[in-house]
Amino acid sequence: MTTHEMAWPKAIPGFSALKMKQELQDRIYRETEGMTDEEVREYIRKGAEEFRKDIERRRAELKK
Repeated sequence: MTTHEMAWPKAIPGFSALKMKQELQDRIYRETEGMTDEEVREYIRKGAEEFRKDIERRRAELKK
């Protein structure tokens, strides 16, 4: 299947992926500003762990 044959998701009115990306980058910059490399690694580790738990929770909800 080529990309031309794929169905593209419909646009969500008022939603901008670019704006969301920029806002998230700004938030992460503010939250990590002044942190040491080790502190940034821990910040990323905690965020990844929270994301993993959220995915597991959502999967469990779908199975109900």
